[in-house]
Amino acid sequence: MRPSSPEAPDRWPGGAAPGANTAGPDDAERGSAVVEFTFLSLLLMVPLVYFIITVGQLQGGSFAVVGAADQAAKVFVAQTDAAGGRAAAEQAVLLALADHGHTAANARVETSCAPADCMAAGSAVTVTVHLTVPLPFVPFSEVLNLNAGQLSASATQLVGRFR
Repeated sequence: MRPSSPEAPDRWPGGAAPGANTAGPDDAERGSAVVEFTFLSLLLMVPLVYFIITVGQLQGGSFAVVGAADQAAKVFVAQTDAAGGRAAAEQAVLLALADHGHTAANARVETSCAPADCMAAGSAVTVTVHLTVPLPFVPFSEVLNLNAGQLSASATQLVGRFR
């Protein structure tokens, strides 16, 4: 405890006695940092999370089209005729895309053969799968044509000599 003198009144370590009114001009802004942080974090985090979800949808779609094209080409060359091969390939594509959560309405399948006879021994059968990935959480994306991206993948298989 310090001795008190008539020239210097008692001072507390914080500068003011407890209970003293110390309101200054900066006290009107006190507490607004929490509000500003919450507002800015929501403003910045919501688009960032939406971007991450959209990129995830595109990545999942790319896995789906690669797997669908590969399986469709393998199924096609295992069939005995070209018409049955095309039907089996389309079914394989629909199944592979459904496993990844994509609908048949967003997919398109193309098959090509070199030479033109798809079932001749040594022919190369190429299956290309095209997929439109819609934007996530958009209610009218098919009406408004709002898509996250267009994906495609191709796979080629050779028709075996021995069946």
